[in-house]
Amino acid sequence: MIEEDLLTKKVIGAAIEIHKELGPGLLESAYQSCLEYELIKAGLEVKKELFFPIRYKEIVLNQSYRIDLLVENKLVIELKTVEFLSDVHLAQILTYMKFGGFRKGLLLNFNVKMMKDGIKRVIL
Repeated sequence: MIEEDLLTKKVIGAAIEIHKELGPGLLESAYQSCLEYELIKAGLEVKKELFFPIRYKEIVLNQSYRIDLLVENKLVIELKTVEFLSDVHLAQILTYMKFGGFRKGLLLNFNVKMMKDGIKRVIL
């Protein structure tokens, strides 16, 4: 298992490389596939569109909550292609982290001029 800070740096590096090559303007799914490819190529374990249920008291809600990418079973990656990241996007990744039991996440918005402006680290 790779240390979390190094893992985060690898993911950010891959996102920057993809953005430099492709730029903004593509669908989220295109960036997701490219990031999955780069991370697997780097020898990391990646789960794509990971479904998880939400539990409320005695019931399980199967409303298809899906994590875009889960890296090494500990880093949640939520990808966006929006004009700007909002509180709703942050709430979404925090929900995934909380209910999935994950401590760290990255919110990546590829619809920016410079990728560094589309990166938000999230810690619970």
